[in-house]
Amino acid sequence: MNYKEIKGDLFKNINKEAYYAHCVSSDFNMSAGIAVNFEKRFKIRNRLKKQEEKRVGHAVVMDNTINLITKKYYYRKPTYDTLTKALISMKEFCIENKVKDLNMPKIGCGIDRLQWGRVSKIIQEVFNDLDINITVYSLTVDSNIVYHENLKHTLRN
Repeated sequence: MNYKEIKGDLFKNINKEAYYAHCVSSDFNMSAGIAVNFEKRFKIRNRLKKQEEKRVGHAVVMDNTINLITKKYYYRKPTYDTLTKALISMKEFCIENKVKDLNMPKIGCGIDRLQWGRVSKIIQEVFNDLDINITVYSLTVDSNIVYHENLKHTLRN
């Protein structure tokens, strides 16, 4: 595994060969945090809601997005256990589909409030035996402003 963390905008240069992972609830609300950006870029919410697979701890793939279901409802918080199970499900998809490039934000650590040091360790433990490039993006000042503008918009509606 080639794992790296960089500062930058996850969506700036979309690579059509790569997969993009993030955390969602099983109701696929996607109305807060970075999920708003995933919906804006990939238009997946309505199609995800039609999926039969909605188990917490599972990964649902739609186009080039891997949607890690880490909690039942959008207003709840995930646990490290549900995140780990979803990551294992994502790993199985990556193996079966020979995924080579995986991009993600600091999953579970924005509005879900998990600790990044622990999450990063879990990701590396789950994927350590795969031939895969994992890039984790953290917000720059400019994208942080965009994130907070999306959050303010979400809270107003």
